[in-house]
Amino acid sequence: MYFPLQDIDAAKLNENDPEHLRIHSLETFGTHDGPGIRMVVFVQGCQFRCLYCQNPDSLDVHGGTLVEIKELVKRAVRQKNYFGEKGGVTVSGGEPLLQRTKLTSFFKQLHENGINTCLDSNGRLNTPDVHKLLEYTDLLLLDVKHIDDEWHRRLTGQSNKTTLELAAYREASGKRMWLRYVLVPGWSDQVEYVEQWAKHFSTYKTVDRVEIIPFHQLGMHKWELMNIEYPLKNTATPTDEIKNSTKSIFDRYFDNVILK
Repeated sequence: MYFPLQDIDAAKLNENDPEHLRIHSLETFGTHDGPGIRMVVFVQGCQFRCLYCQNPDSLDVHGGTLVEIKELVKRAVRQKNYFGEKGGVTVSGGEPLLQRTKLTSFFKQLHENGINTCLDSNGRLNTPDVHKLLEYTDLLLLDVKHIDDEWHRRLTGQSNKTTLELAAYREASGKRMWLRYVLVPGWSDQVEYVEQWAKHFSTYKTVDRVEIIPFHQLGMHKWELMNIEYPLKNTATPTDEIKNSTKSIFDRYFDNVILK
């Protein structure tokens, strides 16, 4: 089955054990989730239901494995020499904000050991607990999946309201972020909305980088293994024309646009 939407209160079960993170998987030498070489912790649980989700097995807040935070810190410290000046630890998902207070503790301990922290989030929550976590987040990777709220709901099952609010909060804090945009033919490649997305963030001073991530079918097999229907099985990857057109729009508004 495709796990139903789970509300914020249900998700708080992940906060009941302050010593452990509920994680989906761990990547030792990641190079795609933030600058440099990074240890990437993929946490379990997400409230979005993205039609193109690459890890549907990470959605259920009851799934995954409980891992001691202190053990994750020890692992990061052992890898510290490989991180260099730019690398560090990234927490991705699932959706990390569902375990926000525990991640605050995790990031504080990483900072105590001189390790850079990065948070990859869809921005589903914008609360004082999240703001506290962001104080210890050196770089926020924020996925803004669509600028139009109705299209965002079609893509994810949720509004983009808190995502945009969290982006504004981060901008006001003056702390760095990268913005990410998944380019899906027929869903997020509409020229008028791409232009609107770019205009919305064009005045932001904290956006160091914009990443365009073309849709692909690499996650479809997981849906099939879980015996759930993949909604975008007939959706093609973006053509070079679509990718270049989108990048040209973003290039007019941002200095550092990366087509992944």
